[in-house]
Amino acid sequence: MVDPHFAGGKPTMFVCGNDEAAKKTVAALVQDFGWEVADMGQVEAARAIEPLCMLWCIPGIARGDWSPHAFKLLR
Repeated sequence: MVDPHFAGGKPTMFVCGNDEAAKKTVAALVQDFGWEVADMGQVEAARAIEPLCMLWCIPGIARGDWSPHAFKLLR
């Protein structure tokens, strides 16, 4: 997870939570790791973010392909 390199640029780490100070701490850590951060708001957003893990795991589970891959929020 540290210093990811993808042709499309930095991957996006989606964060959410009700503690703004904690989100700032996490955002700084994630940015130090080389990711961009997308703040999705309050903790209720976790319901939408958590299924991304399942989507991320499908290539590994279904095809044994655990090569590096990540999500990118395009604007």
